[in-house]
Amino acid sequence: MSKVHKNAPVLEVRNVSKSFGKIQALKNVNMEVYQGEVVGLLGDNGAGKSTLIKIISGNYHADEGEVYLNGERLESDSPAEAHAAGIETVYQNSPICENATVSANFFIGKELYRSVSGIRILRERAMHEETIQVLSEIGINIPAAKAKMGLLSGGQRQAIVLGRFFHWGGKIALLDEPFAALGVAESRNGMNLIRQVSQRGLPIILITHNIEYAFEVISRFVVLRHGEVVGMGRRKDVSIGDVVSMITGAIHIQN
Repeated sequence: MSKVHKNAPVLEVRNVSKSFGKIQALKNVNMEVYQGEVVGLLGDNGAGKSTLIKIISGNYHADEGEVYLNGERLESDSPAEAHAAGIETVYQNSPICENATVSANFFIGKELYRSVSGIRILRERAMHEETIQVLSEIGINIPAAKAKMGLLSGGQRQAIVLGRFFHWGGKIALLDEPFAALGVAESRNGMNLIRQVSQRGLPIILITHNIEYAFEVISRFVVLRHGEVVGMGRRKDVSIGDVVSMITGAIHIQN
């Protein structure tokens, strides 16, 4: 197993290309994501963002190129395998158990039990208490751990999915249009959560059409246009207008 250096990228995309019939969705795409940073993956509809995310998350195989996670080549045949490797994709409507409690969703697959006369009994109170503690430590406020997930807002659901992933040792999170279905106040809460989680070391790829929101939280950006990288660099070195010009094809910047 290769040694992971302190300054090595957590995720590295190397010369990834993907075609669907005669349509080339991605062409020689490269990008890196380092520990504790938020990278904005930006571009218009059809730019290739979703295709790249689906390759990283195990939905598609690249025709050419490789993806590396902590220095090891990622060869996921399914989203489940990518998730097991430490990659979580949080969508607008990420799968949850709506009729189950927040704590049941948080501990899904990792439930706590105690044994009484050889019978396993779910430790619901301990799960509720730990859920509240963990979520509060990373700035996620919920009505109660016993609340049903189906009664929470879209932003609260996304926050719990992200908090759960971070707590159970996830390596990188892909946030796909997290603000699309949220109001202004919920979007602000979402941006605060992204900052807090990334500051604790979790690297994040943020895919969004909202450039203004992206500029609130990203440290670097990668812009795709017609499947190719047409711009990348540090957020502090460019303006929102610069990024919009990259997206529309007016300028091309590689830092």
